[in-house]
Amino acid sequence: MDKDRVEGAAKNVGGKIKEAAGKMTGDEKLKREGQVDQVAGKVQNTVGGLKDKLHEHDRDEERRDENRNP
Repeated sequence: MDKDRVEGAAKNVGGKIKEAAGKMTGDEKLKREGQVDQVAGKVQNTVGGLKDKLHEHDRDEERRDENRNP
């Protein structure tokens, strides 16, 4: 698993906590920061997922090449 997926998921969770804290305290700035962190976390998680797919594709290609050229 790519580190971006882990960091993105953590950022997303942190954003949810910030948003909830902002709602509870009536702090609109904190609430908005939490929402921004959630979006950033989702983007980072998606980038990590794409990297994982690329690495998986590369590994599959290497295996196919090894099988063609024993």
